[in-house]
Amino acid sequence: MVRASEQEQESYRSKLFNFKWRNNDNNNAGKQSNSPISKPDRLRMMQRSLQHRLERNSYSQAYMEQMKERFSKLLLGEDNSGGGKGVCSALALSNAITNLAASVFGEQRRLEPMPADRRARWRREIDWLLSVTDYVVEFAPSQQKNKDGTTMEIMTTRQRNDLHMNIPALRKLDAMLIDCLDNFKDQSEFGYISKDSPDSDNTKGHDEKWWIPKVKVPPDGLSEASRRFLQYQKDCVNQVLKAAMAINAQVLFEMEIPESYIDSLPKNGRASLGDQMYKNITVEFFDPDQFLNSMDMSSEHKILDLKNKIEASIIIWKRKMVQKDNKPSAPWASGVSLEKREVFEERAETILLILKHRYPGISQSSLDISKIQFSKDVGQSVLESYSRILESLAYTVLSRINDVLDADRAVSKRSTPMEPEEETLVGSMTLSDFMGWDFDQGNEDLDSKKDTSSDDKLVKEKLNVATTKKTSYLETLGGVNSPTARH
Repeated sequence: MVRASEQEQESYRSKLFNFKWRNNDNNNAGKQSNSPISKPDRLRMMQRSLQHRLERNSYSQAYMEQMKERFSKLLLGEDNSGGGKGVCSALALSNAITNLAASVFGEQRRLEPMPADRRARWRREIDWLLSVTDYVVEFAPSQQKNKDGTTMEIMTTRQRNDLHMNIPALRKLDAMLIDCLDNFKDQSEFGYISKDSPDSDNTKGHDEKWWIPKVKVPPDGLSEASRRFLQYQKDCVNQVLKAAMAINAQVLFEMEIPESYIDSLPKNGRASLGDQMYKNITVEFFDPDQFLNSMDMSSEHKILDLKNKIEASIIIWKRKMVQKDNKPSAPWASGVSLEKREVFEERAETILLILKHRYPGISQSSLDISKIQFSKDVGQSVLESYSRILESLAYTVLSRINDVLDADRAVSKRSTPMEPEEETLVGSMTLSDFMGWDFDQGNEDLDSKKDTSSDDKLVKEKLNVATTKKTSYLETLGGVNSPTARH
């Protein structure tokens, strides 16, 4: 009966369409002298319109198939064999966002707008991946009004609070970065030297990042308007970088520490730090800057090794303080009092915060990698990966802006009074800056007392060497499944 009704409706639509077509033909025949479009032209226009509709439908169908393929791989956990050897959903989503950003932004080596196809792909596929967070919900009390006028309290679902707060903020940061690149569309004062250019031979070996195009500025330097424009864009990207780093640091802090990482820790802080480092932290009068000056930080590997040891000692001391009621024969028990452990843990956290403050481009620590790899929370994994790739993109754009400003200073041979402060700002955009924690004053007081020390000059030279080797995470990414570096 339902099928008969549908056939009757379809017959009625067909008759109505034929009636309208004949009526329009009759009306147009009477007005043939006034209408500039003939019947064959109308037929060709209808054919073209129908063809455009078919093309749009084919594009939509292709996107639908692509989305099915993407989510099928996510459900399989990146194991296309279907043997159940794939990773969990949280890590699969994190890897998908990371690999998408690497394929879209990995070639963004110039200050220029993104191509339309890459931008459309980024918007489309990141929306697919972020749509999962719409279904990560929590229960919340709500009031329901009945028909008789009475109200009753019920539990309804809503998006989880951390996702509700951070996903829109990250989308806004994403749009700000892309808009920043669009602002360089009409600039014509600086350009880039291609590899085939004769000037490119003179620049080989001049910069360690040989794969990045060399900036070319006018012989007399940039105009004041261009300098102000670049500085404004730099400040905007700087704020985006601070916000992305703050969200990423908060998410990583809230992630649960995996049991595999805890099992790999030594049994006490001395074994993790070493005798000399442990002695420097546990002295009666502790100075974090003096501690860092005594460490060898001439390379990124040594800085990362120090960071790993400090984080491991913090975890060990925190666990001992939580397990203070254990028996003396317990593995975590020792002769150090609870008050001393708390002091040592606070000192180690201070050192770790200063390290993040001085070296924002350092690779991710073993603790961060372990948290990302073994996280079971889909919402936290999406927030961490999305904030990390935005942080990497902001760092890349900021580096490209600095390349142009450095080329302008080299040509014009000018140095503004604010130049050292600006360079310090670029190298100190961390969670401590975003939260308003000020370490600069303490560092200035310490430097004023040690201006005559030759050892301090040597340490500063080592720090400068380390900070010049920072590269973007998207530039060094090689298609790995698990992220291994923040930048």
